Amino acid sequence: MILSLEIAKRYLLGKKSTQAINIITWVSVLGLSIGTAALILILSVFNGFEKVLGGLFDAFNAELKVVPSSGKYFEMDENQLYQLRSLPEIEALSATLEEVALFDYKNIQEVGIIKGVDTFYTAVTHIDSSLRAGKYKLKENQINYGVIGSGLGAKLSLHYNDPLNPVTVYMPTRQQRGPMARDYNTIYVYSAGIFSAGSDSDNQYIISNLEEVSYLLELESTYTALEIKSSSGFKERRVREAILNLLGDGFTIKNKYEQDETFFKVMNTEKWVSFFIAGFIMLIIAFNMVGSLWMLVLEKKLDMSILQAMGYTRKGIGRLVILQGILISITGLISGICLALFLYFLQKTYGLISIPAGFLIDSYPIELKWNDFLLVSTLVLMIGVLASLLPAIRASRITPYVRLEQ
Repeated sequence: MILSLEIAKRYLLGKKSTQAINIITWVSVLGLSIGTAALILILSVFNGFEKVLGGLFDAFNAELKVVPSSGKYFEMDENQLYQLRSLPEIEALSATLEEVALFDYKNIQEVGIIKGVDTFYTAVTHIDSSLRAGKYKLKENQINYGVIGSGLGAKLSLHYNDPLNPVTVYMPTRQQRGPMARDYNTIYVYSAGIFSAGSDSDNQYIISNLEEVSYLLELESTYTALEIKSSSGFKERRVREAILNLLGDGFTIKNKYEQDETFFKVMNTEKWVSFFIAGFIMLIIAFNMVGSLWMLVLEKKLDMSILQAMGYTRKGIGRLVILQGILISITGLISGICLALFLYFLQKTYGLISIPAGFLIDSYPIELKWNDFLLVSTLVLMIGVLASLLPAIRASRITPYVRLEQ
């Protein structure tokens, strides 16, 4: 094996009688280098977007969210909430109530979601860090305030911090009333701030005081979710078990990715589709390697014949050609990784490729993960082996012969 490797290295680095073989070989190395760098950078960019958007979702999505397995609402008294908050696995817990409602601001009407939260909400999310204007405030001097998603605020043409015109929230009543009574409830929400979490919540939500929303929905001690931040040092599985042991059946617990499962599935699909397209392009590039190895076999036909006469088996000759292909792949792989790391440094440090104005970030985010290097390395080496198979089969069929000098 060591001898085969030494011979393969000489075939790769040694001078060939035909210059075209050298050119095709190093074109193959160049193609593999660019392809390797492209694969790593594609995965890194998607990793970067996932990290950025995951950070934005942290502003709106709690670490864990407990919802009923069936139906929309569930009842829970203060004693049960106290027991949950007393669990060592839970650092903070917020009870929330939300429903679709009609919003009216200066005769502009939009349908959205009113979400009532308690005073613990800022302890389980980072909603205050997502504010683009104003401040996080839900109630002051008996006046009901709220923070409004940037997209919904734009649709309502909302004037930030308007002290005279609140958003009127309409909700159909749940109980039968007299013929002269209104068939809807209303509350008034004054805008204290505008938030942007980088998701659909920006276009739908007004976050306000839980007591006011409970009055609006005519529901007492009733919630749609419990949003939880787990204590440090506890794994998610243990926190889930502790919660379900206390609550029993009938509840589902979602982590922050499961709360936006559809979005992350779409992003993950785009990531792997892009990866496989780039991988297919690399497979096409590998045809250069097939050509260079085939020409090498033709040029070294006499050498391989002599090696067989000296005791090399046909399988050994084929293995020699496969090693040659693997060496070409490794050379392209190492140079491609170096190129990817260099471009990563430029993008991370200087923002080499920028994003047009109006987005939350100035340049494309990028994040390296060690398992991406493992995946790309495996793919490149597999391509090298596959590209070597046909030339290796051809080389193994060479018949040894002896040429007599006159």
